[in-house]
Amino acid sequence: MNAPQRLLIDGEWVEPAGGHYEVVDPATEEVVGLAPEASPEQVRQAADAARDAFDSWSRTRPEERAAILDRAADVVRRESDPYTRLARAETGATTGTARALQVAVGEARFRRYAKGALEPTATPIAPQVNEAGPMGRAGVLGAVEVRRPVGVVTCITSYNNPWANPAGKIAPALAMGNTVLVKPAPQDPLSVFRMAEALTEAGVPPGVVNVVNGTSVGVGEAAVDSPCVDMVSFTGSTRVGRRIAEVCGRGMKRQLMELGGKGAALVFEDADLDAAVSGIGTTFSFYSGQICTAPTRVIAQRGIYEVLLEKLRAYMGHLRVGDPADPDTVVGPLISAAHRDRVESYIELGRKEGARLVAGGGRPDMRRGFYVAPTLFADCTKDMRVVREEIFGPVVVVVPFGEEDEGIALANDSDYGLIDYVWSGDVARAFRVAGRLRAGGVGVNTVGRNMEAPFGGFKQSGVGRDVGSYALRAYSEVQAVVWPG
Repeated sequence: MNAPQRLLIDGEWVEPAGGHYEVVDPATEEVVGLAPEASPEQVRQAADAARDAFDSWSRTRPEERAAILDRAADVVRRESDPYTRLARAETGATTGTARALQVAVGEARFRRYAKGALEPTATPIAPQVNEAGPMGRAGVLGAVEVRRPVGVVTCITSYNNPWANPAGKIAPALAMGNTVLVKPAPQDPLSVFRMAEALTEAGVPPGVVNVVNGTSVGVGEAAVDSPCVDMVSFTGSTRVGRRIAEVCGRGMKRQLMELGGKGAALVFEDADLDAAVSGIGTTFSFYSGQICTAPTRVIAQRGIYEVLLEKLRAYMGHLRVGDPADPDTVVGPLISAAHRDRVESYIELGRKEGARLVAGGGRPDMRRGFYVAPTLFADCTKDMRVVREEIFGPVVVVVPFGEEDEGIALANDSDYGLIDYVWSGDVARAFRVAGRLRAGGVGVNTVGRNMEAPFGGFKQSGVGRDVGSYALRAYSEVQAVVWPG
């Protein structure tokens, strides 16, 4: 175990006022390291530092910001092996997931926004001819739309990916000339501090990147409520997102909210069922369903309903549950004992609500760790809580439908609207259905993501869009500059 982690405030590594707490490996229940517990006052100091650094950083040349982000990516690549081991240990992700979908994606996002820093920020607007009037003589007015940095951005990140998620906030924010105050998820914050070390080594000036951490509500509140903060970028639960939005509303602060999901997967009778099962099955395997984009709510047409259930049950039987360090493991643990208990409470609730348990439903035979067996419920109805609420675990519920309109109505009958999915052999129908789904994204015959496409949700799944160039827009304000022609 390494030395206790310190906070990063104004370019200095600072001892936390609240001491330290243990970060636990979800697979072994052993201590990975000691994370810092900041005080609200230290959070406010970090926000002050970010405010002080903003003027200078916002006026740096885009080429300089790009070079720093590129060098940070170089450090992440150089340290990929130890970073992967740490990510696996504190998140419970398999080695392959930690390497390819956490650390490597973090590196890729620094590379992407090194290029993003060089994207044009000015868009010309067609000249306007004005007749003489109260505003002055007749003339032609030119105009240009220019994107400017927002200011100080608080980045509050989720526990399910301590590399991709923070990098997806920090990198575009820095590329646009903002400074950041980063508050990692308390379950797995150590990887975010390694990211901060990479940025420091890459030459980020003092105060431009500040990282604070803690388990207390007061730490997060201070990071949002500080008068120095201009914008809050949050990934997490809808419940917490609502609270943050209330605080931001009082201060008229910009928001980017990536919240919960209960992805509907519409499977039509003409679908490639093996492809659908492979896509839906990622809920059971990829980080044990702890991902907001998972297709957890399957809406299956009656003609293939039982066949699909049998294929899903068989698919689950081939998934090896075990130690994430074992290269043969597909399904690892949940993030904590508390979250395991929460997921298990939903499984018990599904039984009580009358859903048919097809597979799973208990704990696998593991001596240690916070494991839940991949679980499949059938014969579900739209009013069941297991169908309506985000479980955030390896649990899939299946609801039958008859005609197309009924399937669409079931998919849209949700408080959430992040990413939905359609599987059909009729591509025209698939795209027609996609156009009627109330979700920020729709996968047609795939669960894959285009990492330049906008990402965000309808309804209670969030506010705003990021990823690709959309993130550069999210972390900037639009200014109009007008002049006489």
